[in-house]
Amino acid sequence: MWHGDELIIGGQRLTSRLLLGTGRFPSPAILQQAIGASGSEVLTFAVRRVDLDSTEDDSLLQHLPEGRFTYLPNTSGASTASEAVRLAKLARAAGLGSWIKVEISGSARTLLPDPIETLRATEQLVREGFTVLPYTSDDPILCKRLEEAGAAAVMPGGSPIGTGLGLLNTYNLGLIIEEANVPIIVDAGIGSPKDAAEAMELGAGGILVNTPVAKANHPVQMAQAMKLAVEAGRLAYLAGRIPRKRYASASSTLEGSLYGS
Repeated sequence: MWHGDELIIGGQRLTSRLLLGTGRFPSPAILQQAIGASGSEVLTFAVRRVDLDSTEDDSLLQHLPEGRFTYLPNTSGASTASEAVRLAKLARAAGLGSWIKVEISGSARTLLPDPIETLRATEQLVREGFTVLPYTSDDPILCKRLEEAGAAAVMPGGSPIGTGLGLLNTYNLGLIIEEANVPIIVDAGIGSPKDAAEAMELGAGGILVNTPVAKANHPVQMAQAMKLAVEAGRLAYLAGRIPRKRYASASSTLEGSLYGS
């Protein structure tokens, strides 16, 4: 990543803007290789998947190099704010840290997040001292309310989780990013590196992916491709793209100047 261009979430500095989910990989060995290829520093997993009574022997955590990553447990499976809060507290008590991704499904069919319960959980967990990253829909008003509630970053979906449909509403995502004073991490719906680069070019602070890496034909190669796409998209955003024009514009002048517009 560009020197000095760090992602800061909850006061923590990260050099990688790619957050990686750990579910659905073909094997622990491939998961480890994909983590290395991605360059990710933040790993997310469902609290329900972890043996909280014996984290040192947990089938997932024992495959992750100790001390190298920030864990972002998520509350996947929760359907109410109270369930999400309970899962977050269990994860912290088990030694998984104070970062939590609030994920509360409002529909078993679409898995779209419940906006009311997500806001309630965010408010309560912030009061409890958690670093909260709520997963939400691409609603600019709701994203602003979550920021105002104290979220350290807000994570709108590009499209429904696991669909790979990419960014369905770049207009809304652009508004969310423009209005935000905390990082916007695009989460859910990313299908390919093209989608990741597009989100970063909009000005997203980062990307969270799982399924497009874990279920790719070659997960390790896809992890590296996502890493490069996030970096390229970020550099493109910082560089500033040319304005769109309706008609053609010559790249050199009639005078033949080497530096013509």
